[in-house]
Amino acid sequence: MASAGLREELTCPICLSIYTQPVMLRCGHNFCQGCIGSVWDSQGGSGLYTCPECRVEFQERPALPRNLKLCNIAERFLSTQEEAVIFCTYCDSSVPAAKTCLLCDASLCDKHLKKHSKSEEHVLTEPSTFLKTRKCPVHKEILKCYCTEDAACICVSCWVFGEHRGHQVESLNEASEKKKEKLRHVLEKLTSEREETEKRAQSLQERRSEAQEKAAGVTARVTALIRDIRKRLKSLEKRALSEITRWEEQVSLRVSGLIQQLEIKKDELSRKMLHIEELSNITDPFTVLQGRESDNADFCDAEEGGNEDREREDNKVPAVGDLYQVLISMTLQRLVDIVTDLKAKSGFCVQEASGILLDINTAANNVYVSGDLKTASWSGRNQLRPNTPKRFVSYNQVLSSRSFSSGQHYWEVEISESGNRGVGISYPSIKRKGRQSLIGDNKKSWGLYMWDNIHAVIHDSIETQIYPESPSQRLGIYLDYETGRLSFYQLCDPIRHLHTITATFTEPLHAAFCVRNNGWVRIRS
Repeated sequence: MASAGLREELTCPICLSIYTQPVMLRCGHNFCQGCIGSVWDSQGGSGLYTCPECRVEFQERPALPRNLKLCNIAERFLSTQEEAVIFCTYCDSSVPAAKTCLLCDASLCDKHLKKHSKSEEHVLTEPSTFLKTRKCPVHKEILKCYCTEDAACICVSCWVFGEHRGHQVESLNEASEKKKEKLRHVLEKLTSEREETEKRAQSLQERRSEAQEKAAGVTARVTALIRDIRKRLKSLEKRALSEITRWEEQVSLRVSGLIQQLEIKKDELSRKMLHIEELSNITDPFTVLQGRESDNADFCDAEEGGNEDREREDNKVPAVGDLYQVLISMTLQRLVDIVTDLKAKSGFCVQEASGILLDINTAANNVYVSGDLKTASWSGRNQLRPNTPKRFVSYNQVLSSRSFSSGQHYWEVEISESGNRGVGISYPSIKRKGRQSLIGDNKKSWGLYMWDNIHAVIHDSIETQIYPESPSQRLGIYLDYETGRLSFYQLCDPIRHLHTITATFTEPLHAAFCVRNNGWVRIRS
C-alpha cells in the first residue's frame, strides 16, 4: 500500500507514468519536462500558457528548472521496483536468494546457505537490498541493540563508547517482543472498540429497521383508515342524497296535489267571475235582483275571500330552510361518529384536549388571563388576586384546570414571536414559591422554553437545548400517559418533531404555561 501511495505521488499528471526529468512550475506543480513542453507547444499560438493542474495563467512561457530531489526519488523508486527480486550473490546465474547475511553483506540461495557460517555473528534475515539500513552508519556494525531512551536501533559500539553510552539498552529481540506485547494490548483494545462499534451499528440498524417496520405498519393503518372513511363518506353521501331526493319527491307530490286543487279552484273562480260580470252588465234592475240563490252565495264567497284556506294549504308544504339545517347537522354528526368509531378501531385514539382552560386560581399576579381562559400573557401590572395555596408566587406561571391521568391527549398552542415563553406539564403537587416552583426545575414538571431564538427542554433542573430549523408560532403537544411520553411539535409545513421526553408519570398531569418579558401563550384546542 505504501508503494502504491508513493507511485501515485511520483506519477506525472500528463503521461500518468513515473516522472522523467521532472520540472516544477512556479505554482508548485511538477511534470515531466517533455510532457509540459508538448502541452505548451500546443498553447503557443494563443500567447497564453496555463498549468494543466490548477489552470494558473502565465503571460510568457516560463523557464523549466529541474526538480533534482524529485528526480532522485523517482530514479530510486524505479531502481527499487526493478530489484524487487533478489538473487544469490555467489551464483553465476540468476538464482533467487533465500536469506541475506547482514555481516557478509551478501544474499544466499539454498545451496550456498547450507555452506554459510552458523555463528551468531552472521545474522540472517529475509532477502533484502537495504543492507545499509541494518548497519550502524558510524561504526559499520550490525544493529543488535535498542536504546529505549532514544527509541533507536544501535550497534554495540554505540552503546559501549558511542553517543548512547550509559543509556538503557535492550536486545532487538527483547525490545521487539515488548513492542509486540504493547501492540497486542492495543489490538485487543481496538478489537473491543470495533466489536462495540459493530454492536452500536447493529443496534442502530435494528432501530432503523424497527422504524421502517413501524412506519410501514402506521402507513397501512392510515391508508386503511382513510379508505374506510372514504367508503363511509360515500355511503353517507348516498344516504344524504337519497333523503334529499325522497324529501324532494314528497314535497313535489304534495305541491302537485295542491296545485291541482288550486287549478280546479281557479277554474271555479273564473266561472263565478264570468257570471258576476254578466250580472253586472244587465241593465234591468228586476233581473239583477231576482237572480238565483247560488249567485248570492258566489258573491258572498268572493267578498269573504279564502285567506284561512290559503294559510292551511301553505302550512302543508315543509320549509326548505329546515331541511337544510336538519340534513347538514345530521350529516356532520354522522361524519363525526364515523371518524371517531374508525379512529378507535384503527388504534388512533388520541383525544384532542378541546376542553382545556386556564385555572385562574393558579395564575401568578404578573400573568394576565383572558376572559375566555385561553390566553396567558405577561403583565407588568400586578393583578392583585387573592393569595391562595394554589397560586404561583415566584414565577409567572399558570396551570390548566383540566388534568390528565390516563390515555393519549393532544393540544395546540400559539405563542408570541418574542419574549420568554414556556409550555409543558406539571403535577398538581408542584411547589408554588421558591426555586423549585419553576416549571422544569424540579422532578414534578417538564417544560419547553423559548427565548432569544433558543429552545430548551428542562426537567429536574437539567437543560437540553434543541435546534429547530426555523421558528414557529404554533406548537403541538402530545401526551401518552401510560407509556410516559411527552412530545413537542412545530406546526409548520411540514410538521417538525422538536423533542420527546420519556418518564414514568405517578400523578395527574396539568398543562403548564410560563410567560415573561411581554411573552404570551394561547390555547388553540
